[in-house]
Amino acid sequence: MCAATATGDWWARGIVGQIGGGFSHESEHDLALMVSDFLENGCSSSADSWCSSDSDSGLSDLHHLADKISFYKRTVAQYESDLLSIVHSLVQSIKDTDLHLINSGPCNASCINFSLVKLLRLSGYDAAVCASKWQGSGKVPGGDHEYIDVVNCINGGSSERVIIDVDFRSHFEIARAVDSYDRILKSLPVIYVGSLTRLEQYLRVMADAARSSLQQNSMPLPPWRSLAYLQAKWHSPYQRQFGPDEQNFSSVDSSDHKQCGGHLKMLQSSLQFEMEGERLIKPINNDNKWRVKFERRRHSLFRAL
Repeated sequence: MCAATATGDWWARGIVGQIGGGFSHESEHDLALMVSDFLENGCSSSADSWCSSDSDSGLSDLHHLADKISFYKRTVAQYESDLLSIVHSLVQSIKDTDLHLINSGPCNASCINFSLVKLLRLSGYDAAVCASKWQGSGKVPGGDHEYIDVVNCINGGSSERVIIDVDFRSHFEIARAVDSYDRILKSLPVIYVGSLTRLEQYLRVMADAARSSLQQNSMPLPPWRSLAYLQAKWHSPYQRQFGPDEQNFSSVDSSDHKQCGGHLKMLQSSLQFEMEGERLIKPINNDNKWRVKFERRRHSLFRAL
């Protein structure tokens, strides 16, 4: 029998000394103060630098990072690929009436996360909503994040976690992004489904890409887009939850929780666009494979003659 630990992995134990192992209830306030301080003191760019075009050196760096993203998207384990297809289908099947009010404040996709976990568990997966929390330290503000994990039992009774984040691209949005950065951002999966190892690869690339984009506009990297802050979201200690707190569980009312339905529609629309784009690419790849085989057969025929 295998089970996931709800205290994070080896990285979480290592990061405790860097960004704190507990949770500050004032994390949102800390982040707000840091944002304010960054805008007032950290960004001193001139009006001429507020552009969104690539410099020659920056363009080369971002092209290199874009190639890495393409490689990471292709190198996916079979279990993760199968789970990704299932997650896509389940998300598309969720209706407004399936959503429930989880928080009285901002939604932060909680209602979608719990609906998806319910469907995954009905499909036989050991899925849960993971709430990670960390205390701010140094230049890294404290905060919290919510995502989904699926525990997959492997040989020898051990287990591995597959991370699901339904709002993946939003973690990397930056101000005044250059065109190449926007293209990299849009090339990311709409919903991330994969291992912590592959997630770490994405985080490192996107932190470098954000820094390159901002440098071209003479802007510093804000702390909430730093690699350490991004890592904290998925690597900090977490608690698994299979369903929302019954005391706070209620049906979504269209008048006071419209953001849930709106968030779901945007997610489904983006997902549909991504899936259609992948279907258009596959025939091209298949056609290229057919052409390679044809050319090989043609050369073999000529040699035989």
